[in-house]
Amino acid sequence: MNTKDRTAHIQRKTKETDIAVLMNLDGNGNSDLDIGLPFFEHMLEQIARHGMVDLKIKAVGDLHIDAHHTVEDVGITLGKALSDAIGSKSGIVRYGHAYVPLDEALSRVVIDFSGRPSLDYAVEYPRARVGDFDVDLIREFFQAVCNHANITLHITNISGRNAHHIAETVFKAFGRALRMAASFDSRSEGTIPSTKGSL
Repeated sequence: MNTKDRTAHIQRKTKETDIAVLMNLDGNGNSDLDIGLPFFEHMLEQIARHGMVDLKIKAVGDLHIDAHHTVEDVGITLGKALSDAIGSKSGIVRYGHAYVPLDEALSRVVIDFSGRPSLDYAVEYPRARVGDFDVDLIREFFQAVCNHANITLHITNISGRNAHHIAETVFKAFGRALRMAASFDSRSEGTIPSTKGSL
């Protein structure tokens, strides 16, 4: 069914960051991440592994200020790569969802390759940081992905007491939902999954 090479290579350079993303939507879950933010790299690794997406990211940012520009710009570049890799969306499932637990934490992610950027993010963390990483930046990352991949995304944490566990369930569930939504539907080969005829 997959006759298109669903890969993308996006480079984005500003006065604040210099980022390159290489993505293969039909990969084996491999990742090569060099961002300078170990916790964020750990979270992105979850997307690759559980989404079965090969992901290579090299980012240089103004981390001497804080991590905001780097995290947001990785989201922008990753979103553009996802948009390029998914292509016309012909024959894909389009919708994906996943519930992922990690000990006491449970999160749900629902994704739609709608062509319309929208984020509903209902996640509260019991503390502001995991190590040195500001958990507020997780929302900024997913907002940037939505805006530049043109996807609708609902992220809900259902339970959890540990901030690391909560964050990890969110990223793992995103990966699983992405894998489902981007997969091919053998019954819809050659058709766009919309009554409008385009997405």
